[in-house]
Amino acid sequence: MMRCVVYSIAKSSPLELVKIYQKQCKQFDCELELVDLFPKNTANAQKVSKELAQKSYSLAFEPYLNPKAKNIALHPKAQRGDSFAFSKMLENHLNINFFIAGAYGFEENFLKGCQAWSLSEMTFSHEVAKIVLCEQIYRALSIIFKHPYHK
Repeated sequence: MMRCVVYSIAKSSPLELVKIYQKQCKQFDCELELVDLFPKNTANAQKVSKELAQKSYSLAFEPYLNPKAKNIALHPKAQRGDSFAFSKMLENHLNINFFIAGAYGFEENFLKGCQAWSLSEMTFSHEVAKIVLCEQIYRALSIIFKHPYHK
């Protein structure tokens, strides 16, 4: 079974559209999970400085970096591509972790432990980014398994 986990610096997540994609991914034997992390130190760090905020994000995410998994950090200045390129990136991986940082983005050191990918040059709210990412995961699975969803 394939497992995709989306970790994000956010207070809450259950979005109705995300639930639809979670259900649809199951037909490809893929569990799509969302994990929201917002440690107490993050709120304070974001008030102090960008660097402290980024460090708090790294500390929250580091326990979930898995050397046996494909770790992907969503970053606006990173590589981007179409849905086919995204599906190629996911293909042949059973465990995939996605990371969505808070407002100040990632520390450079954290990015070194991941493949960075950009959904767009535009800035999205966490809610929109999660919906777009979940839809693209489902679309990638559709491409990989030659399902008619992606035409």
